[in-house]
This record gives sequence, C-alpha cells and structure tokens, in this order.
Amino acid sequence: MTSLQERIDSKEAFEERVFASVLGAFDVWSFYLGEKLGLYAALASKGPMTSAALAAEAGIAQRYADEWLEHQVTCEILEVDDPSAPADRRTYSINPGHAEVLTEKDSLSYLAPFVRLVVAGSLQLPALVDAYRTGGGVPWAQYGSDMRTGQAEMNRPWFLTALGEEWFPGVAWLHELLSSGARVADVGCGEGWSSIGMAQAYPAIEVDAFDIDGPSIEAAQRHAVEAGVADRVRFHARDAAEAAGDYDLVTAFECIHDMPDPVSVLATMRTIAGSDGRVVVMDEAVGEAFGERTDEIERLMYGFSLFVCLPDGLSHEESVGTGTVMRPSTLAIYAELAGFSAVDQLPIENDLWRFYELAK
Repeated sequence: MTSLQERIDSKEAFEERVFASVLGAFDVWSFYLGEKLGLYAALASKGPMTSAALAAEAGIAQRYADEWLEHQVTCEILEVDDPSAPADRRTYSINPGHAEVLTEKDSLSYLAPFVRLVVAGSLQLPALVDAYRTGGGVPWAQYGSDMRTGQAEMNRPWFLTALGEEWFPGVAWLHELLSSGARVADVGCGEGWSSIGMAQAYPAIEVDAFDIDGPSIEAAQRHAVEAGVADRVRFHARDAAEAAGDYDLVTAFECIHDMPDPVSVLATMRTIAGSDGRVVVMDEAVGEAFGERTDEIERLMYGFSLFVCLPDGLSHEESVGTGTVMRPSTLAIYAELAGFSAVDQLPIENDLWRFYELAK
C-alpha cells in the first residue's frame, strides 16, 4: 500500500512536471515567433544586434522585440552582452549550436519545423475537442501550411543525407538495385523529399511519386526543379491505391499509418512491384507492444497520434483509424491482408523510424 509520504512525493513531482510542461509550451510559442518572424535567422546571419536593429531587420515593433529578447535570454536560448545596460544599448546574440537547431535547414539537428508542427496542431484544439466527442476527425488540409511544411522540412535533411549515405547503402540488395538504374514508385511522397533524396543518391533511377494532397505535390514539383532532378522524378496528385505501372522498387515513407485504408494501398504497392519488384516501408519506430516503452520517442509518437495522425485518418469515411503508433504486428496484419507473405525488418538503425521489406 502506498504511504502518505509516497503520495505526497508523487504529487509534488507531478506538479513539477505539469509546471515544466507549461514552461515548455511558452518556449514552443517563442520558438515559433522567432522562426516565423525571422528573428533567429537575423541574429544568426547579422551577429550581435540591439533590439532596435533586430526590430528593423525583421520588420516588427520594437516593444515586442524587447520583450521577446529578454524572454529568450531568461530562458537561456539567446545571450546578452550586458544585462545591466540600458535596454536600448544591450546587444543580443545566438550561439552557433542554438542557431543550427533553429535555422540551418540542411542539418539533422534542425528542429524549427517540429515547432511548426506542434503549433499547427494546437490551433486545431477546438476542432479536436469536437472530433473526440463525435468520433469524427480533422483532415490534413485543415491543419494548414505550417503542418505541411513542418512535416516536409523536418524529414528533408534525413532524406537528402542519411538516406543515400547511410540507410540504403547499408542494405546490400537495395543499394545494388538502385545503383543499377531502377524504376521506383514512391507512395505518399508529401513534398517529395524522399523521392528527390533517392534520385540524388542514385543518378540512374527514375521515380514516379504519388500523393493525394495537391499543395504537397505542387511544392514537390518546385523542389525537384530546384534540386535538378525534375527530368527523373515525376509527381502525381493521385490516390496511391489507384497507381499503375511496373516498378523495380515501391516505397512508402512514414505514411502507411496515416492512411484510412492502408490495406488497399499496400495491395496496390504489391501489384505495381510486378513479379520481381521489391517493396519497402518506413514507419515509426514504436515499441513492439503497448506498455513496453515509456521513453521520449514513444511519448512523441503518441503525441502526434492524438493531435494529428489519428484525427486526420478518422476524417475519412470507413477509416481503420491506425494512428501514429502503428506496431510492427499491425503492419504485419495489413501486409498479410494485402497479399504479402512476410514482413522483414531491414538493418537500418534510426531512433525515429523502422524500415521493413514486405515480401511477396
């Protein structure tokens, strides 16, 4: 039986956790303002600045600049040369490590898009309350551009670096297949960084990429032109379940758990892989079973599921409602229903994602 002292200690510890969460929420909102208004970018590129200089550079009111800068120093995000100096004479700066996390889009440490995702989700809380009561959902498009670009830019550096430098080269058959000049179908491509990353890493391949979100496909086409691979990567605003063709490799990166009818999409992936094609799925690296893990990754995945992925999935009629926390056993069930004979985990190490080959 729990003693009174243990209950008191537990209560106080939980009070501290809730209070820390509130402070964390304020941090997130301040990060969002700093990114959206270009404040971190200005500090990173221009060096130490006064509040007046930062306000002028970013085009914001100085009074807000003063308060935001003082908050950032108080929270040990930014640095100030002399806190005792008059407000108009202080200069503020951002150290290189913090600047990398908040401004460097090519870095694997870049987390500003994560902040965008969280804020976009929080803006839908009234709609989420209704969805929870009715059993309905909140469609992806309703979350807005911050959600779409946040998701894309969070994964972008991984697809443009790790995919071609570590992930795929670490799987012999996959590396050989793509090096030889394969035809690839990329299902649920979003803004296209997985397709572009494959094309950049393997110059002999051609990619057809599919997604139902129109704005994502439009952005993907722009990205492909800018990356110089538009001649080998074609984007299609189409339901992946309706895709056709005969491909050497069919991929689905971090999207199966979002789909209202994953079995139909997996069945199509199996069909378009033809007799000799291979099928690879990347999805979240959650625990094998509920209760097995309570670490930060598991908590993160449940957070995304509660506020984004499950409501998006349930916004469609007759949805299976998978959610972000798709256990390997759940994927195996979907794969079997889609006609695959086995699901094998690939030897790719990553804290966030797990890679599978679905065998025909």
